[in-house]
Amino acid sequence: MAEIAPRLSVVIPAYNEQDRIERTLTRIVEYLDGRGAPYEILVVSDGSTDATETIVQHFAQTHPQVKLFAYQPNRGKGYAVRYGILRAHGERILFSDADLATPIEELETLEPYLDQGYPIAIGSRPLRESQLVVRQPFYREMAGRAFNKVVQLLAVRGIHDTQCGFKLFTRDAAQAIFSRCRLNGFSFDFEALFYAQRLGYPIAEVPIRWMHQEGSKVRLFRDGLRMLRDLMWLRLNAWRSAPNPQQVGASPAKRD
Repeated sequence: MAEIAPRLSVVIPAYNEQDRIERTLTRIVEYLDGRGAPYEILVVSDGSTDATETIVQHFAQTHPQVKLFAYQPNRGKGYAVRYGILRAHGERILFSDADLATPIEELETLEPYLDQGYPIAIGSRPLRESQLVVRQPFYREMAGRAFNKVVQLLAVRGIHDTQCGFKLFTRDAAQAIFSRCRLNGFSFDFEALFYAQRLGYPIAEVPIRWMHQEGSKVRLFRDGLRMLRDLMWLRLNAWRSAPNPQQVGASPAKRD
C-alpha cells in the first residue's frame, strides 16, 4: 500500500535544544493529530553536542511522523532550515523555531492566505494586530526594528518583520526559493524573502501571537554585524550568482 504524502511538513532547526525539544514535539504532535491530516515533522540537528538527537530519536520511536536529520559540525540555522526544507515532502512546508515563541496553533492564521492563493505567508510581530504576550528586552526589540529598516531599504521591500521564525510556504515556492539560498547563518530569513520577491511570489505578512522565550542563540552585536555583512553581500552578489530556474533542486552551496 502506497504511503500517503503528507499535507504538511514542519521543519524545526535544533542546536543544543535538549531542554525543550521533547516538550515542543509533544505539543506539535498533539495539535496536528487533532487536525486529522497527514503530516511530518523534520527536526534538523545542526551539529548538536548535547542530548538533542537522542531525545528526538527516542520520541520518534513512538511517533513515526517525526524524522531526525543530523550532521556535524554546526553550520548555522540557515543551513539547517535549508537542509530540512529541501528534504520535506509536504504540500505545504512550515518552518518553526524550536522554542515555539509563535505557538503552533498560529498555523491557522497563516493557512487561509495559502488557501486564497498566496504561495507564502509569514508571521509578523510589529503589525498592530499582533499579540506580543511576552515582549523581547527593549534593546533587542529596538535593534530588530532598526535592522529591519535597513533590510527594507536594501533587500526586502514592504516586509515589516523578516526574522520571525514562523513561515509557511507551498512546496513549489519553498523548493524554488531555498534551492537558491546560500547564507548559512541567521540571515537566511531575509535572503529567502529576497529571492521570493525576485521570483515574483506574493508574500502575505500576517499578525500573530508571539511570546519571547529565553535561550536565544542570537548574539546581538556579533550576529548583528554578520547579518549586516550578509545583507551587503546579498544586495551586491546573490541574484547575479543564483542558479537559473532549470537548476531548482540542486544541492545548496555553503556560506557562513
